[in-house]
Amino acid sequence: MLAISRFRVQEEATAGFAERARTAVAYFASCPGCEQVDLLRNLDDPELWTITSRWVDVGSYRRSFNGYEAKLVLVPLLSEAIDEPSAYATADEVGENLPRFRD
Repeated sequence: MLAISRFRVQEEATAGFAERARTAVAYFASCPGCEQVDLLRNLDDPELWTITSRWVDVGSYRRSFNGYEAKLVLVPLLSEAIDEPSAYATADEVGENLPRFRD
């Protein structure tokens, strides 16, 4: 399972964002089931960042949000992410994929 959270960060906020994002990356990396996690910056648009993580399964990803530390580290940062679907799996794992919401 792959999770991609994208962020648009103004240049003047870059240092503070990067510090908080590195803390979130370290937290994810310490969670059971996290196979890889990266903080990346877009090559063409310097305001665009992503935290991309790969997990053993969706349950591991969801459990990473449990607990006090997650509430302090993840929730404030991820609430700043671009509002878009962020969880991906192989087509075989997803099966019939119906939208959860409609406009």
